[in-house]
Amino acid sequence: VIRPEPCGVCGSRIRFGKAAVKCRQCQLLLHPKCRQQCPSPCTARARSHARPCQGVLADFAPSTPPLVPALVVQCVTEVETRGLTETGLYRVPGAEQQVQEWKQRLLQAGDVLPALSSVADIHVVCGVLKDFLRGLKEPLVTFNLHPAFLQAADIPDDAACSTALCHIVSKLPPANRDTLAFLMLHLLRVSSSPDCKMDVLNLSRVFGPTLVGHSSANPTPLAIMEDTPRQCKVVARLLSLPSDFWRGFVRTDQENLVPV
Repeated sequence: VIRPEPCGVCGSRIRFGKAAVKCRQCQLLLHPKCRQQCPSPCTARARSHARPCQGVLADFAPSTPPLVPALVVQCVTEVETRGLTETGLYRVPGAEQQVQEWKQRLLQAGDVLPALSSVADIHVVCGVLKDFLRGLKEPLVTFNLHPAFLQAADIPDDAACSTALCHIVSKLPPANRDTLAFLMLHLLRVSSSPDCKMDVLNLSRVFGPTLVGHSSANPTPLAIMEDTPRQCKVVARLLSLPSDFWRGFVRTDQENLVPV
């Protein structure tokens, strides 16, 4: 496995470098140990298990600005409430089963989300946020603008790079732009916490694949290898933009940014 994906039978993520089996017809991906429980016969429905797509970000956003999904607000608020003293925030994995259970609870809760204060391990909350973003049909920077973000991050002059990135961010769909701004402000707070020991470089390594991803839903192995360092570079560059730029899209006192 080059790109971590969930097993179509047990739902646990098959991690980078691990062995997996995949059906040539329906593309169902499994742990080798789960092969005996594979649905049979092969059907078109099984394909949906190979890479669950939740929809694009706008499908989860509120109808009024800022267009940040409630799940994202809930997770970020909980992390900032009790996680900013936790070492390795977003780098240390939470229990996979709990992450999946809580993500489903939040996605199926409707307008009133369950309180995350009952989740004992804050790393599970971090995992829910990352897994939600990873499961979207396209990354936060979108397939369309993905090449532009990579090119802008490669500009050697810092001022020119920042100008180019600000311009591209403004081209994002409103929900993507507002959510990206909300997350950047959050990650800047995490990076400034000495207890977390998660500086901009560490955070960019964690969130590069999640926020930037690739330029298509099915990248080649070569594209995956080439994109990985550039994904991190984009996030690092985005985190170097002034906080005031991001605050121009979201204010923490706005109604949508207060957990329900």
